[in-house]
Amino acid sequence: MKLTKKKKILYMGLPLIVVIVILVMVSMSGNSEEAVSVTTAKVDKQRVVETVTATGRIQPKTQVKISADVAAKITRLEVKEGDWVEKGEFLVQLDRERYLAAVQSAEANMRAVEANAHLVRENMLKAEKDFNRTKELYNQKLESQAGMDQMYAAYQVEKARYQSALENVAQSKAVLKQAQDDLSKTTIYAPMAGTISQLNKEVGEIALGSQFQEDVIMVISNLSGMEALVDVDENDIVSIQLGDSATIEVDALPDMVFRGTVSEMANSAKISASGTTDQKTEFEVKIAIDDPGNSLRPGMTASSDIVTEIRDSALAVPIQCVAVRTPDQLQGVPAEADSSEKITYTPDKDGFVQIVFVVHDSKVKAVQVESGIQSGTHIEVLNGLDVGDEIVTGNYRAISQFLNNGTEVKVENTGGGAETPPPGLAIN
Repeated sequence: MKLTKKKKILYMGLPLIVVIVILVMVSMSGNSEEAVSVTTAKVDKQRVVETVTATGRIQPKTQVKISADVAAKITRLEVKEGDWVEKGEFLVQLDRERYLAAVQSAEANMRAVEANAHLVRENMLKAEKDFNRTKELYNQKLESQAGMDQMYAAYQVEKARYQSALENVAQSKAVLKQAQDDLSKTTIYAPMAGTISQLNKEVGEIALGSQFQEDVIMVISNLSGMEALVDVDENDIVSIQLGDSATIEVDALPDMVFRGTVSEMANSAKISASGTTDQKTEFEVKIAIDDPGNSLRPGMTASSDIVTEIRDSALAVPIQCVAVRTPDQLQGVPAEADSSEKITYTPDKDGFVQIVFVVHDSKVKAVQVESGIQSGTHIEVLNGLDVGDEIVTGNYRAISQFLNNGTEVKVENTGGGAETPPPGLAIN
């Protein structure tokens, strides 16, 4: 088959077309190596405040749970929730009939025991006299040894009976005292001045008595002194000290911020969801609120920021500036584009290196840094940087993934535009 002239020209030009396509692709590939757009800022000293965040609830510094010491039906209840009561003021009356009957029975038993003890005492005195007379006759040789021994034994028996009667009297007095104490506990008075912050019972309900289980009738609280009881993670509790200052925010009062001081820390952990993937180990911390005002109520949900460390003049950078790389990711690239010298990095125990990218002549260099405390936005740098160094502050994706030693960058917004990292990516 003979090719036409047109087809011959087409086949002859095909290799030339392939070469042109390859050159275009190489050119396009070269254009992809464009400089990475970043924002930068100068390193400076500033105040860094490290805090620990914890959540919990508001409660009074002083509150008393009122429970009955005896089990009985509530017959009178003279207070309602929100009432103010003074110390010693009447609160609750329980049914006292059963306990009154117990007192009367104990009193009657004690009278009977005391009468019996009196009778036994008279018998003992008579036996003592009989023994003494027999002993005199024996000394005069007018009574036999057997007679004297018999009278002595009778006297000792009566003496023992009298001692037993005295023990019975003491026991009956104790029973009476217990009955009287139970009777007195059917009337409950306020142990302190305060507000009835919680009322759990009504007239006609049964108070079980605290000796069986916790059965709170009401709670009296001193609302003039309030505190936040928060749960602190086990990793953060070591940073908190008594006396640390804190700010408290309450969900129900979004426009108010309260200030307080750490007043108490638990020594034992509180473990929830034990044995599961959701297991949490936390410690309870009490924060005394300096000026609670009149708006706080027990049980309100609260969150607190506890100040654990302050650096007034720290060399600090935005948190998102600090990235992590493995030594293998860093060692394979020269420190500068025109240098073959490589930087030595020292990884931490997990095999990572904390770095900050410093800009010099439109290129970046990964500088290893040692971090200190951190606030919500900045992290203290202890080693590696100097005041005035120009560092990359954004974008976060470039810092975390693309930049490396010698990467060419294009500074778009020097000194500003610090970008906030995604939640959970702050360096600790």
